[in-house]
Amino acid sequence: MKPATCVKPDGTFAFSLHKPSYPVHNLRPGKATSPLGAGPQGTVTNEKNFPAGDLLDVAGADPVYEIRNPLPFKGATFISASWAAARAKEPGSIHLEKPEPVSFHAEMAEGDQAKARALLGRMPQPLLIALATSSTDANDLMALAQMACQLIEEEKGEVTGLCYDDRQKPMVTNHDLYEAVANNPFLPNDYKQAMVLRPGAQGGSEIIGDYQEGESHVFEYLRRNSYIPWGHFAANLANDTVRYTLGELREAEMRGLRHLYYQRSYQRLAEELHLPGLPGHRQASPIELEDLRREIMAAMAAGSKPTSKATLWGWNYGFDLAASNYRLNASHQMIHQQYAMIPAEIEGEACFACGDLIAQFCGQYQASHNKEFFPTYLAAIAGNSRMDGGRGPTSLIIYEDEQVISFVPKAQTSQWEVQIMTKGAVGNILEAELSCRASLDRAFFLTTQALHGLGLRLMTTIEYSKSFTDPGHDQRLLYTLLPRLPWAPGAFSESQQRWIMGHFPEDFAQAVRDKLP
Repeated sequence: MKPATCVKPDGTFAFSLHKPSYPVHNLRPGKATSPLGAGPQGTVTNEKNFPAGDLLDVAGADPVYEIRNPLPFKGATFISASWAAARAKEPGSIHLEKPEPVSFHAEMAEGDQAKARALLGRMPQPLLIALATSSTDANDLMALAQMACQLIEEEKGEVTGLCYDDRQKPMVTNHDLYEAVANNPFLPNDYKQAMVLRPGAQGGSEIIGDYQEGESHVFEYLRRNSYIPWGHFAANLANDTVRYTLGELREAEMRGLRHLYYQRSYQRLAEELHLPGLPGHRQASPIELEDLRREIMAAMAAGSKPTSKATLWGWNYGFDLAASNYRLNASHQMIHQQYAMIPAEIEGEACFACGDLIAQFCGQYQASHNKEFFPTYLAAIAGNSRMDGGRGPTSLIIYEDEQVISFVPKAQTSQWEVQIMTKGAVGNILEAELSCRASLDRAFFLTTQALHGLGLRLMTTIEYSKSFTDPGHDQRLLYTLLPRLPWAPGAFSESQQRWIMGHFPEDFAQAVRDKLP
């Protein structure tokens, strides 16, 4: 059985077009007509909702494009032709509006702080959460913070820390409100420092890495007691470099986040292979990382095998909490990334790594078509044409250089999905030499800045990487960026791997390109 992918062996994309037309037998026994209201022509009723006979030909419904994902385990995408046609006329209409300013102090208390705090004290919890996440007024947020915890303030009003009880636990009286207000970018920085940013404010996680470049500063934390049971690390923008939105992020800081990932991964592999590794208590240079990477590759070529088989890397960007207390994305607004190493096996059983699904598919594609998948996929991306045959943009590519490509997948699994992929035979960060790593870092920075320009506020990003011990050369290192949008939270369709889109991928690619820095 041939693998179900949209990438054809000739380097083009396959898709289908559904043109709905079908009969419907009317099984309704009676009517429930009623007036709906009134307009210029008189009473408006729901009479058309109750046809008398059968619907012998349901025609004229919107055509729908169906396109299998390039990777079969990710399902299929369905694009409504009418929705997409509207976007195709104006790709620039694909964006999120900037939230309007919100001020409880100004609107409800006319600037009177005492009155505002009295009113806030009478508000129910859902309204407090809504205000904590949406207010753009520092006065609102400072008042909410003081309701959520006990703070230490100097005479001039600057917050210097939290109050602790006799067990050295912070005196937080409303945990959900505390999280919501502390993660609001408009909260003054002295409050942010005291509540969440200063090392130790959120617990005892040890800082075991540090990256500095000019004014940019990133810490590496060890996350003990994690749901990742074999060593979980996080690279967080340091508390002297406050970055709550992508628009504030500098390219050096993206390099720092990624550098700590490379550094920790190479050091752990060196330890597993009994190599000297990196000198302690300082930041390794990119050249030192490259030298260690080559040592690891040489040791593995000589027959040594690490106990880990692949990297695990992810990024939740942006915090939000609904008034109903549903957490909508990351646990922390401050920009951070997380990573670990996946062991090859545990108690004789292979450990799961999502990149293994791609490796399995690459083998199936090669067996079915006698062609490698990823070179064929890259050819299809380069030679892409529109599904609708229109005159709009045809390119899926957002940005590329000699090493990497940032592009919109033909079959998106998020309304705004973007992917970053190596072009050469690089399947994991161990196979990525210094120039390739630099290209990945830059592609991440440029792509996320462009998405920020469209109004992105929430996003999850994951890495699909090849096993360290896989000798194949087909699989590419692939990152998928999955923005979360207000109107597309996911439902039964997505649970069945059926992804519903309202635009053609080429038009979205144009919208992102237009926002590149």
